[in-house]
Amino acid sequence: MKMTRWLAAGACAAMMIGSGFAADDGFKPLFDGKTSAGWRSIKDSDFPSDGWEIKDGVLTVLGKKGGDIITAKKYANFDLRFEFKLTPGANSGVKYFIEPEKNKSVGCEFQVLDDDKHPDAKLGINGNRTVGSLYDLIPARADKKVEPIGEWNEGRIVVNGNHVEHWLNGGKVVEYDRTSPEFKAHIEASKFKKMDGYAQQKEGHILLQDHNNVVSFRNIRIKELPM
Repeated sequence: MKMTRWLAAGACAAMMIGSGFAADDGFKPLFDGKTSAGWRSIKDSDFPSDGWEIKDGVLTVLGKKGGDIITAKKYANFDLRFEFKLTPGANSGVKYFIEPEKNKSVGCEFQVLDDDKHPDAKLGINGNRTVGSLYDLIPARADKKVEPIGEWNEGRIVVNGNHVEHWLNGGKVVEYDRTSPEFKAHIEASKFKKMDGYAQQKEGHILLQDHNNVVSFRNIRIKELPM
C-alpha cells in the first residue's frame, strides 16, 4: 500500500514537472480543472450559465456570448502561466489589471489570436495585435515560436512592479516599463489614448476573454511575487 502511494505521488510530481510546474515551485492553480471555483462573470458575481465549458481539465469559451470571466481575486505582482489552444480564425485574450467597476473589461492584454486567419492581425501598428503582443501597444517579437492551430501554446505574464513581460512557448516576446516615456508613447498611438490612468493600476483582476470564438485554456497557475 505504501509503495502504491509512493508511485502515485511520483507520477503526479512527474506530470506537473512535465507541464512546466514543479510541485513545490510556489504556483497555485487558478483553475482546478473541474469547477469554476475562483472565477466569475465580469458582469456579476456568478459564473456564466452558458457559453463556457469545463471538461477533461480544460476550460473552453464556446463562442456563444457567455461573456468574459475574471478571477474572484485581484492581483498585483505575479507570475501567471497558462496554456491556450486556438481554433481556426479565433480571437481571445488574457487581460490583467482589470477593474470592471471603473473601466469594464479594459486592461492590459496578452493577445491570443490566429495570426494567419483573423483580420485583427493585420490591424494596429507593426503587428501589435498578433498573438503574444501587448494588444494594440507593443508587438511580440517577430521570431516568436507559435504552435500550429489546434495545438497547445504556453503563455506567461510576469508583473513585477512597473516591469512587465510576456512570454510565449518559453521565449520572452514583450517587455515594458509602465512608467517609461516609450510606454506612454505607445499609449498615445493606441486606442487607449483618451483613457486617463490606463495601465497604471497597482492591482486588478485577471480576465479570460470571450470574443465569440472557440478557444481553450488549461494549466492556469499563478505565483504571487513580493511587493
